[in-house]
Amino acid sequence: MFETFATKLCSSDIASAFPAVPSIECDMRAGKINLSEFIVKCPANCRETKEKVYGTGVFASISSICNAAIHSGVITNSGGKVIVMKMAGQAIYKGSFANGVRSLSLPNWRESFSVSVGKPKKGVTYPSTLVFVPSRPTTVKTVTKLLTVSRMSKVDYQNKVLPVIVTSSHLPGFSARGHDLTAGVPEPMSQGDPSTIPSCSFKTVTDCETIIHFLSWLSFYSHLVFVDCKVDIAFLMDGSWSIGKRRFKIQKDFLVEVSQVINVGVAGAMMGIIQYGDDPVTEFSLKQFSSSKDLKPAISKIVQKGGLSNVGKALSYINKHFFSDANGNRGGAPNVAVVLVDGWPTDKVEEASRLARESGINIFFVTIEGPDENEKQNVVETNFVDKAVCRTNGYFSLPITSWFALRNAVQPLVKSVCDTDRLVCSKTCLNANDIAFVIDGSSSVGTGNFRTVLQFVANVTQEFEISDTDTRVGIVQYTYEQRLEFAFGQHNNKADLLNAIKRINYWSGGTSTGAAITFAADQLFSKSKPNKRKIMIVITDGRSYDDVRAPALAVHRKGVIAYSIGIAWAAQDELEYIATDPDRDHSFFVDEFDNLYNYVPKIIHNICNEFNSQPRN
Repeated sequence: MFETFATKLCSSDIASAFPAVPSIECDMRAGKINLSEFIVKCPANCRETKEKVYGTGVFASISSICNAAIHSGVITNSGGKVIVMKMAGQAIYKGSFANGVRSLSLPNWRESFSVSVGKPKKGVTYPSTLVFVPSRPTTVKTVTKLLTVSRMSKVDYQNKVLPVIVTSSHLPGFSARGHDLTAGVPEPMSQGDPSTIPSCSFKTVTDCETIIHFLSWLSFYSHLVFVDCKVDIAFLMDGSWSIGKRRFKIQKDFLVEVSQVINVGVAGAMMGIIQYGDDPVTEFSLKQFSSSKDLKPAISKIVQKGGLSNVGKALSYINKHFFSDANGNRGGAPNVAVVLVDGWPTDKVEEASRLARESGINIFFVTIEGPDENEKQNVVETNFVDKAVCRTNGYFSLPITSWFALRNAVQPLVKSVCDTDRLVCSKTCLNANDIAFVIDGSSSVGTGNFRTVLQFVANVTQEFEISDTDTRVGIVQYTYEQRLEFAFGQHNNKADLLNAIKRINYWSGGTSTGAAITFAADQLFSKSKPNKRKIMIVITDGRSYDDVRAPALAVHRKGVIAYSIGIAWAAQDELEYIATDPDRDHSFFVDEFDNLYNYVPKIIHNICNEFNSQPRN
């Protein structure tokens, strides 16, 4: 019933004196050997074979014995003797990195083993011949029963009846024909009638990764939800050597699923992919594919580049080169970058991320099998996720414990990236404001100088992105009385707004700055949108006839950032009362109207500097 083999001993004398230690290859798995405890000899250079290991300390029996021994420090990469002891299966096997071997995580396996140094205790002998489980193909009846379905609309999966959507676009990577799973993930399905499920059975199962992967996707599709999503999104996929070919394939399948759920197209999301390793490479730009159907084969053809995991370099690349008009960036849609990383980056991400965020890019991180407590000492930059993402409140980061669980991130990730109201890093200092100009139209200003003030207002406005969803501008002119020249959102493009500013007529009269501030609060800021920064710029050439302190304090308490610009006879103390603290950043004085233009860049700089220094939590 069982096959046996014995290693040849170099001498009959040695054979009689010492029990033989069977030699095995690097790919030998503990589960293949039908013994509860045994000793084997591993060859040299197993680490380079990258044979899979699952767990830490205690390993799933589908693990390579030799690489498990290297991982545990029982032997080096030069090979050596290893004692293997079988034990019961575990509920979970946690991956880690040790001695040059990265072990993977695995949810639940039927059998485990541990390894120890190959020096038998006195009086203990081990078999000199290994007994193997049957080598003929093993029929897995439960799996076949689960997966072999014909002309049915539901599958009984683990005693639960789940609806299954079956079309080629909804079950990528799995064939309707029977497959030997040792060959890897099968080819895509051919087109079929979605009202039926074609026959699908697996004859042999010798690789647990593929079958677990398949079942995971099957479960996922039973509750797939498609969403409307209008974003320009770049996926930075990890092409480093540490990821391995199988996990790279899982990563591609994940990207295919995301592309199907977000419904890629000009009316929805546009999607591009950058692969990074030593250097980033654009696999395809935002404008290259305009449908989810076209994206699927393009993603499947991506070839792993290899190298390190230089995420910082990749983030710098997308900021400088990817989100451009030439690459299909639409402008009106938020920019999103989703970084997938195996473990942790091999370079620093903080500075590149900051510059990308300040350019309006919403950065999300999906970390798979991130560093545990023992591995954190190997990380180049501590807390790299918090230093990179758009906000540190957890919304922009998805830690995934195992590559097998990556598909669980599809729905939460899509939900997050498509919620445009929460993509706060799309809001830059130039497109996220409600700006109210409160302009002194008193008699002391005069018609010529009033035109100079309007030109100053136009020059400041010119620097912002103007629309109902970007920066909005409103203007109040005042004397003893107040007049709303136009409200927020009344002019929703830059050309109309600049023309409206030119058409404002000089009023002439007294100077009641305090009343004008209160008027602006009531007529403009009371109608401000909750996601806008409220900015007030007061321009006056003299002392107010009324009190400015109480009105200024009231708007400060409502979150309005106030700037004051005084000209000629303006009172310095009033300018400081009006301005938000610190005064040096929000209050300015010029002796002549013609010098106003000198302060345009200073005001823009201060508005942006204040915006970019906001806390990211």
